[in-house]
Amino acid sequence: MTSHTEVGSEALDDVTLVTRAREGDVHAYEQLVLRYQGPMYRFAVRMLASRTDAEDVVQEVFLTAWRRLGQLQEDVAFVSWLYRTTTNRCLNVIRGRRPQAEVEPEEHEATDVLPERSVEIGEQMAALAVALQKLTPEQRACWLLREVHCRSYDEIAKSVGANVTAVRGRIARARVQLAEVMAPWR
Repeated sequence: MTSHTEVGSEALDDVTLVTRAREGDVHAYEQLVLRYQGPMYRFAVRMLASRTDAEDVVQEVFLTAWRRLGQLQEDVAFVSWLYRTTTNRCLNVIRGRRPQAEVEPEEHEATDVLPERSVEIGEQMAALAVALQKLTPEQRACWLLREVHCRSYDEIAKSVGANVTAVRGRIARARVQLAEVMAPWR
């Protein structure tokens, strides 16, 4: 996925920014951080169910990416590399936790929604957050990368270090489990 960001009056794609950042251009790397910190943070929050842990993970990911930018084989693979690094960091945090995890339902702004509907949406989001935490970390990573971050099966496989068949299986099992848990909300 390549997107453009305005730098001055010039729109730069990811490949150009990565090339410049690799050459030591801090402003180019700053543009990459600004472009992708939101998606990485949202992914990490859903993986970890903790904003504090997600902030730590994303900060570590971007610091590591800056330090290891020279090791990146293909400039076009930067986003996949970020997702892979974020996924691995999240999985490491989950493995390092005690058995119980704190669940923080994502805040939901509902300024134009009726109060009853707002409550219902909040309850659905809380139920989904709880259901996501019941998936295995690997299933959760695959499902979030596919359904929320719209990554291809190939990209997900690279991110989680599995083959495409395994990724498809994890996503299918996650969908079944989530559908069962969320059935009362249909």
